[in-house]
Parts: sequence; C-alpha cells; structure tokens
Amino acid sequence: MRRIAVIGAGAAGLCSAKHLRERGFAVAVFELGSRIGGLWVYENDNGTSPAYRSLHLNSENRVTAYRDFPFPDGSPLYPEHEAVARYLEAYADRFGIRPLIRFRSRVEAVEPAGEGWTIRLADGASERFDAVVVATGHQGAPKHPPFARDFAGEYLHAHAYREPEPFRGKDVLVVGVGNSACDIAADICTVTASTVMAARSPVLFMPRMFLGVPTSRVLGRIEKPWMPWALRRRIREWIARVAHGRMEQWGFVTPTKRTHPAGHHLLLAQFVWGRVRARPGVRAVVGRDVTFTDGSTERFDAMIAATGYDVDLPFLAPGLSPVAGHWLDLYRRVLSPAHPGLYFVGFFNVTGGGNIRMMDDQAEWVAALEAGEVDRPGEAAMRADIAAERARIARLYPDSPRYGLELDPREYRASLAAERRRGTRAARGRRRS
Repeated sequence: MRRIAVIGAGAAGLCSAKHLRERGFAVAVFELGSRIGGLWVYENDNGTSPAYRSLHLNSENRVTAYRDFPFPDGSPLYPEHEAVARYLEAYADRFGIRPLIRFRSRVEAVEPAGEGWTIRLADGASERFDAVVVATGHQGAPKHPPFARDFAGEYLHAHAYREPEPFRGKDVLVVGVGNSACDIAADICTVTASTVMAARSPVLFMPRMFLGVPTSRVLGRIEKPWMPWALRRRIREWIARVAHGRMEQWGFVTPTKRTHPAGHHLLLAQFVWGRVRARPGVRAVVGRDVTFTDGSTERFDAMIAATGYDVDLPFLAPGLSPVAGHWLDLYRRVLSPAHPGLYFVGFFNVTGGGNIRMMDDQAEWVAALEAGEVDRPGEAAMRADIAAERARIARLYPDSPRYGLELDPREYRASLAAERRRGTRAARGRRRS
C-alpha cells in the first residue's frame, strides 16, 4: 500500500486526503495547528490564517462547495468564516479524514529518498512516504509594500487585521483594491475619522448580487465558452456600470486588461456617504505623510496594507520549490515537472470564485495519477506548457505580481478535463503494451 503525506488540513488538504483515501492509499495529514479549516479558522493557532471577524465567502456557496458535499440547506448565499470552518469540519468527519490528521506537526523538511520522500518534523521525527501533497495555502506570508518601513504611524498588513475597533477615530489609509482591501475599508469606515483606499491598479467592482441573484449566475447564463475575452469584459463592465456607475466617478480606473474583480456589498454605499474615498497609488511616505502619484499629500494615523502574499514553502529546498519570483513552475498548477510524486493543491487565485471546488478537481487528478488511472505528460511537454501559460498571463493581465497565480475557473477546468482525457488514453495505451 502506497503511503502518501498531505501537508495542511485546510480545504485543499482535506479533499486531497479524501480522494487518496477513497483509492485505498495510506494517508497521513500533517497540520501545523490544532484545528481543521486552515485560513477559515478565526485566530487559528497555526499562525497563518488571515481571517478577520467580518470575513465571508466572496463566491456563492453552491459554486464554492466540494462537488459531492454541498453546504447545509438554509446556509446563506455567502457564508461567514465560522460557517465555512464548520462545513470543513463536517466534510472531514463525513469522509473519515479526522483520524488521519496529526495536529501540531510542523514539517521542517521534505526530502527525496530514493523513489519516495522523507518528511522531517520539528520534533526530530522523520517518516518515509511514497508521495507528498503540499496543501499549505499561499496566504500565510504577507507581502509588505516598500514604503511600509517609512511610515511612522500605526502599520499592519491585512493578514494581521481582525476588527475595526482599534481604528476608531483615526485617519486610516488602506493600500490596495483587492477583496481584502474592500472588506477592510467597508469594515473600518463606520468607526474611523476618515478612510482612504490607495488604488495603484485599475479595478472593476462587481456586485455580489445582480437582478436579485448572485452575479455569477447571471454571468453563467450570458457568457459562453466561445465568447472572446473582449466581449466577456464588456459584459462585466456593463453589469458593474449598471450596479455602481463608472469606476472613474469614485476615483478609480476601469481596467482594459483582465483583472481580478473585487467588491463588497456595502463598499460603494460608503463612498456615497463619504465614509470612504479613493486616491491613486502611493509615491512616497515620510513620517505620517503619504504622497500619492498625482502629487497630493495626506496625513494618516494608520496604514493597512492589503498588498498580497508571497508563496512561502520553507520546508522545500530551493531545488524542490516551484517558486520562481511570483510564478510557480507547476504544470496545471499541480505537478512538479522534475519531481514525480510531489504535488501541489490550492495554489491559485481565481476570477469568479469557486476556490474549494477547483481544489477538489485538482485533488481528484492527483489521486488518479497516484492510482495509475492517468499518466503524467513528459517533462519537456510540461515545461513548454508552463512557459506558454506564463506568457499568456503576462499578455492578458496587468503587469503585477498578484496575477502570477491567477486562473479563470472556466478555462482551467476545461484544460484540466482535457489533461485527464489525455492522461487516461496514455495510461490505457501503456497497459495494453
């Protein structure tokens, strides 16, 4: 019986363990903290969760859930973090994963060992496995802006933000316009003296609901696979304009390339009420004075940087780690071309949500590969595909590190399904020969 290690007991690690267990493998899940749920556990003692008190799913529950385990009947369309954490615990219990988890187990190193791998833990223990699935997530190592050290006021990264009360009566600058920045700005502006969002990049604020239903349902009806991106972009711009008006009227810039849509159901209302204002990107910081790219300067008491994360895999030696700047050298974001038996699940950002469902797809592919149901492509073919994907992202998306992990769910699922078909044919041919 092949023995497979899964690192992380969040959404990606749970479905990885589930699919591997269903195919008869001996699975051990190594979890740094004492809880199931990863980033969805508020104040998780593993120290890597960015969950704040007001955190909710930003995609509808039915398109986010695991394919064979929907959210409970009566769940909100966009559940809060506590509901998502309970959902993940219920999933672990339903599929017998909890007994496989070794809590408070810090993985210090993953090292090749012949045709397998050795897992070394912080307590000195080591163990050999035939394969390893890395499912630690990519939101545990905050990326700080270069001017953070120049700010003399209160500074924190969004990873450390929890609740609005500490910012009561203060002038606060939120750096960034992603979903976390939107959530935090909408959260704190009811208690601050003023809240400003610094937007270095163009952004399209999409409503969570449109025509009385989640916007993703509307897009699912209107957008077709054959539509060029330019047409799909126009459709999304039209929805955003009907719901919110032009981005420019709120101080932002409408994107001309693909971008990761952002939004919060109350944020634009706070702009209407004057509780939040927009400024362009930050040019310089001196003390508590922040100068923006348009030359204007304002003074702030606090700065919250919602500036993303670095992929941090400290247990992998440089020769094993797929991290190359803000890119990952992984085929279909899962396979390491040079290291069979080393897999990665959940390392992506998606436009339109559905993260957990896509992790489920990745995990099922990993289990099928390990079971011999599908074959890996050759190393050269994988490297060529990785280079082509990187060039495509650079062409379609703005020149920003945040897009190194970007995926379009529809396109990715289609490419993964095509890969499954190719791998299945290759495996059948191998068995016949």
